[in-house]
Amino acid sequence: MSKPIIGIPMGDPAGIGPEIIVKALQEEKIYNSCSPLVIGDSEIIKKASVICNIDADINIIKSGRDGKYNKGIINLIDLKNIDISKFEYGTVQAQNGRAAYEYIKRGVELALENEIASIATTPINKPALKAAGVDFIGHTEILAGLTGTKDPLTMFEVKGMRVFFLTRHVSLKKACEMVTKERLLDYIDRCTEALRSLGINEGIMAVAGLNPHSGDNGLFGSEDEEFIKPAVSAARELGFNVEGPIGADSVFHLALMGRYNSVLSLYHDQGHIATKTLDFERTIAITLGLPFLRTSVDHGTAYDIAGKGIAGEVSMTEAILLAAKYSKAYSKWVKSNKC
Repeated sequence: MSKPIIGIPMGDPAGIGPEIIVKALQEEKIYNSCSPLVIGDSEIIKKASVICNIDADINIIKSGRDGKYNKGIINLIDLKNIDISKFEYGTVQAQNGRAAYEYIKRGVELALENEIASIATTPINKPALKAAGVDFIGHTEILAGLTGTKDPLTMFEVKGMRVFFLTRHVSLKKACEMVTKERLLDYIDRCTEALRSLGINEGIMAVAGLNPHSGDNGLFGSEDEEFIKPAVSAARELGFNVEGPIGADSVFHLALMGRYNSVLSLYHDQGHIATKTLDFERTIAITLGLPFLRTSVDHGTAYDIAGKGIAGEVSMTEAILLAAKYSKAYSKWVKSNKC
């Protein structure tokens, strides 16, 4: 059986993306599960290889089908979009923001043309995007815009524990206000379908409690009684396999132990703290609802250490492996749903 080709946009050239790519591609286990294809700039990849003391052949190709997917060979679609004479590590430059966007754009084109199965992304820099005049604030927005996807869903996975987010980048006060029966029902539906897209059809989803001890019957707040319990009851009547609210001080541990196939976290830090405390480097973000699967490292460009060869590649390795793990099931789901 042929291995899925995983596209890897290089990210911001001035960040650690190129370094963690060349390091990750020294891992034999990646080649055992997939065929990694980098989309970037050959001069930057060469510099990253030298900085990281990695002796690898850079195989510049036009199509993923032309790759030589063996350890020691970095297959690269070279966009040649960096003026190396003006390039500096760890700085915001318009050319870097533009280049990072172009790597993603080319990755999307390859995915939509079925040249690659999934995308595993590296960090980009918001100020660099802005300097380049790119009218998006981040990866998810770029991917949604390029594919016409209305509202992609984010899931974190670490050591088999999966976490969804009812709310993300809003204040804690606003997040509490967004915990409504209607929103919860919608997300239980969407998250269940997202799990199906990954081939996960069995198990129970847990909805985390909002207040301490899920409000303890209204003693510590009324939201769990007024909104979460009715939403879960309504979802169960509709046939969804879901439980909650489950106290946030125990629900993530229970999911890690296998009692739940996923947790619907109610606000940003509730889920982020749980996953990143468990294993910061192996917490991988998965974007669902796109016409292709996207995984990503969950850290930034780290301008302060870029160009020094000291950035760890664990998260990049895990993102590639997770893309390979789910790519077949997700591709099947996309075809059946005609995304």
